Amino acid sequence: MQARYTSTAITLHWLLALLLLGQFAFGLMLEDIPRGTPARGTYVNLHKSSGIVIGVLILLRIGWRLTHRPPPLPATMPAWQRHAARFSHIALYLCMVALPLSGYLASNFSRHGVKFFNLVHWLPWGPDDKTLYALFNGAHHLAALLLAIFVVLHLLAVAKHMLVDRDGLLLRMWPQRTGRGARLPSDLSPETR
Repeated sequence: MQARYTSTAITLHWLLALLLLGQFAFGLMLEDIPRGTPARGTYVNLHKSSGIVIGVLILLRIGWRLTHRPPPLPATMPAWQRHAARFSHIALYLCMVALPLSGYLASNFSRHGVKFFNLVHWLPWGPDDKTLYALFNGAHHLAALLLAIFVVLHLLAVAKHMLVDRDGLLLRMWPQRTGRGARLPSDLSPETR
């Protein structure tokens, strides 16, 4: 049986995966809300607020990763795949940090600031500067695009390990059911269970 990530790492991984997917869809939806309408301000502030919460969770995930060594990759994995996995994980973390950080910075170089969950108004600490706002907002959109690309690559690598290599690598990050009737994912061959 493969060594597994800790329960905390697994929980943070899947929680962040779901939250980032929802936040990405929410960001795309915002493009359809007309500028200057009250509804847009409400939804933009919800997007900013949830982005801040997700950013804190990302920092917790990185802190956990830095203090808890991940399980080793299979010895049968070629060196180039090990290097690709390391590079793609670093890129994922960098994009995950850049995304909420750039959004938060953009908010602080506009006159709006952040109205946290539409309840508490955090005044911007920077000047209302259209150039800096455009720079950080552009970085926010670029980070979202890069994160989406690296997530797709991550999913393709997972599919390869599940369907081609059948090495049970997914089990390292798969939530483990305990108790009576616990089962492993059915897509794994008996020799990898």
